[in-house]
Amino acid sequence: MAKDAKPAKISKKKTGKVTTLPMPASLPAPKKLVAPKSARRAERAVLTPLHEGIAGASDSAVLERLHRTVLARQASGDVVASHSARLLARGTAKVAQKLGEEAVELVIEATLGNHHAAVLESADLLYHLLVLWVDAGIAPEQVWGELARREGISGIAEKAARPKGIVRAARTTKLP
Repeated sequence: MAKDAKPAKISKKKTGKVTTLPMPASLPAPKKLVAPKSARRAERAVLTPLHEGIAGASDSAVLERLHRTVLARQASGDVVASHSARLLARGTAKVAQKLGEEAVELVIEATLGNHHAAVLESADLLYHLLVLWVDAGIAPEQVWGELARREGISGIAEKAARPKGIVRAARTTKLP
């Protein structure tokens, strides 16, 4: 190792041993990134651990309340203070992109078996789905009605009963 080089630690997962690599002295030592104390305190207050039995958590009406909140944010148009308003102002393509990103993140966490992270990503996905509904002018009642219509119908039978025009328009027999 050169005189002007500092060692850098690289951990090896397989053996559990730590190996050092030479680091040029001209590079500053890496600093551990720590959020300011006020930010850590705020995160603890907002991002509390998930608990069963949170008031209203088991009530599906939370989705309708969130839908009304997103509608109100859209109406306010306050893109500085509202994430929903900012996202809606960026247009349908951006809203759809965010929904897709959240869906992929959920799939990753579920595939890895990360239950807690999958719950968090599920909430993100539902929020972004509601933002897409607001953007598309879809009311939750319309979706609940369609789900009620399908209730008790075999998924295979329901899919076979879809209008053939949809299949032709999509130019595929594979429908999402």
